[in-house]
Amino acid sequence: MEHWLAELLDTLPTLLLFTVIAVSLFTLSKGADILVDEAVSLSLRWGIPKMIIGATIVSIGTTLPEASVSVAAAVTGDPDIALGNAVGSIICDTSLIIGIAALIRPLPVQRELTDRQAWIHLGSGLLLVAAALPWSSLGRGISSQGIVPQWMGFVFLALLVVYIYRTIVRARQNSNQLAVEAVHIDTGPLPSLIFRMVLALALIIVSSRVLIPTVQITAVRMGIPRSIIAATLVAFGTSLPELSTAISASRKGHGELAIGNVIGADILNVLFVVGSAAAVTPAGLTVPVNFTWFHFPVMITVLVLFRLFLLSKSRTVGRLMGTVLLLFYVFYVVASYTII
Repeated sequence: MEHWLAELLDTLPTLLLFTVIAVSLFTLSKGADILVDEAVSLSLRWGIPKMIIGATIVSIGTTLPEASVSVAAAVTGDPDIALGNAVGSIICDTSLIIGIAALIRPLPVQRELTDRQAWIHLGSGLLLVAAALPWSSLGRGISSQGIVPQWMGFVFLALLVVYIYRTIVRARQNSNQLAVEAVHIDTGPLPSLIFRMVLALALIIVSSRVLIPTVQITAVRMGIPRSIIAATLVAFGTSLPELSTAISASRKGHGELAIGNVIGADILNVLFVVGSAAAVTPAGLTVPVNFTWFHFPVMITVLVLFRLFLLSKSRTVGRLMGTVLLLFYVFYVVASYTII
């Protein structure tokens, strides 16, 4: 099936391949939206509190596009796409999405709520870099590939369980912080609800399986490293749930939700997305050289920059800060296609 699909895609003109990528990203995002909505509806029927749903199902659901793409890429032996999607999504979330949301309306920072999460946010990025760097060859320069071993993937997933548990505990202590009012509650028959969940999951899987070979073929034709396309085009597409959430929250005057959504999504991009991709790869997740000298430094820089903005005495991420973040993302995309 995969071989037949690759042969079919290889016969298509490059412009049509970009169309396939766009459609795949749309169906991937739509499938994730449906799966989250139906999972929330099912959970509420079972009597699970909204705060618990918000801390678990909704948080993981918004990163399902990244996870499905990265796991599919890792399984097919394409670590450039697996890692590029996760790292690119972190950069996109923290610079582009927060930048746009701050330009719409300054985002209020609730320091008592964000401080702990923000340090975990930065710490998860540093943990990923520490796990991926080729430490044995750093003294001889950065010309060797690193590797995120399979066992480290399981460590990330274990930390994910701890993070979700702690989030649930804090949610119980602050029951007004997490809600899912924006999610449509399905009151239809139970078999119909479960069918839509299965259909949404199938949509996510099929979209991912189509997206990976399409990106591979497009990258080869254009002479662009697959990691670059994954870190920019694919990462932007899989971050659409976070983008739409942030814009909606900012327009309605709930900017703190935009900040919380991005922080949570970035943490899960490390623990859930990279962790899952590494865990399904017996040989480990290979880290291309350009991540060591380009993608990782950019990621850490934007995470540190965002952390400094959150410490602002004004207790807001204002329009000037949003502009800086947006310009940073523009620099990243331009540099990705011109320097590497």
